[in-house]
Amino acid sequence: MNILILGSGGREHSLAWAVMQNPKCDKLIVAPGNAGIAQIADCASIDINDGGTVVEFVARNNVDFVIIGPEAPLAAGVADRLREAGILVFGPSKAAAALEASKAFTKEICDACDAPTAAYGHFTDVEAAKAYVQAQGAPIVVKADGLAAGKGVIIAETVAQAEAALDDMFGGEFGEAGAEVVIEEFMQGEEASFFILCDGENVLPIGTAQDHKRVGDGDTGPNTGGMGAYSPAPVLTDEIAERALAEIIRPTMAEMAKRGMPYQGVLYAGLMIENGAPRLVEYNVRFGDPECQVLMMRLGAQAFDLMHAAAEGRLAETEVHWADDHALTVVLAAKGYPGAYEKGSKINGLDKLPEDSSNMVFHAGTANPDGDILAVGGRVLNVTARGDTLEQAQQKAYAMVDAIDWPEGFCRRDIGWRALG
Repeated sequence: MNILILGSGGREHSLAWAVMQNPKCDKLIVAPGNAGIAQIADCASIDINDGGTVVEFVARNNVDFVIIGPEAPLAAGVADRLREAGILVFGPSKAAAALEASKAFTKEICDACDAPTAAYGHFTDVEAAKAYVQAQGAPIVVKADGLAAGKGVIIAETVAQAEAALDDMFGGEFGEAGAEVVIEEFMQGEEASFFILCDGENVLPIGTAQDHKRVGDGDTGPNTGGMGAYSPAPVLTDEIAERALAEIIRPTMAEMAKRGMPYQGVLYAGLMIENGAPRLVEYNVRFGDPECQVLMMRLGAQAFDLMHAAAEGRLAETEVHWADDHALTVVLAAKGYPGAYEKGSKINGLDKLPEDSSNMVFHAGTANPDGDILAVGGRVLNVTARGDTLEQAQQKAYAMVDAIDWPEGFCRRDIGWRALG
């Protein structure tokens, strides 16, 4: 099969790496890709948020199957345009992608199907929002309603911080994403990520992971797009996963189907777990980044078969085959991230690192205009390792981190700390 993956980050590099291992893959194109992806697949420069452009590219290149990586093309309806053209695609419709594109929509769905989640208010006016915060007190969570590249969530420790976040959001810091806000109670517990494939009718859990959102060790500092992850997440036990499926995932899927927007693709449920009870923090309509990297390391070539089955509506006859192992990824980011950072610094030492089924450096924000690997994003590399234990995976990942020569970069040194203790 000829396969097209849309996206340019570490998530898409790990998807490409897994797909390339599957013998069903004859040719792989990634649009637009990055310097690491270019080492294993063809890269193409197209506007991935323009459905017409993507459909034309698919026809011109005899593509059989499209995997949509990031949320923006999904929210723009690219999957709809592909389906209308009779092209097999992995990813939800624009209507179903509202589960990520609008936090207020997700809350409405949860209310309709009685899925446990945080108490909340939805606001389009800054003064009304501030009055709600003053009435509720702090800590409290302020969220931009729309897509904000993983940065539109502020955990406010004080009422003043929440009011400042509201001023920023309504003042345009997140563009249209902040024109509406959702304000939630601060949920106690431990957060973990649950990944489920859906084909419109059936659901198939494919793994758990735990992300590290804060920029600093010990979960300190501002939120980021994610500074590292590991899989599986011990806090998300089989019993809790079954409870999440019964109380949250399946009711959500039934409500979506009832509304004429059946969900097909991967559903990423962020769960807060306290005393064995899961509550929904948020839905994402694509693989997490960097959670995808650890999932792909553990799934390998079967990841393609699973996504293909979801796209064709065959999940009822599909199984996941897990190895009894662990994976951990460390994000190397440009100094200054998630604030302002410089672009264009050179990264050395990557060519001396082992890359195989147990050790991989997935590129996120890189380019190689003259043969050198340059950092061009905030999150730049995902240094990823598998091991028989989480401790072994952590040791292997940090050994690779220490072998990379990039003074302009930094990372957290405690990825996996909750599970390791």
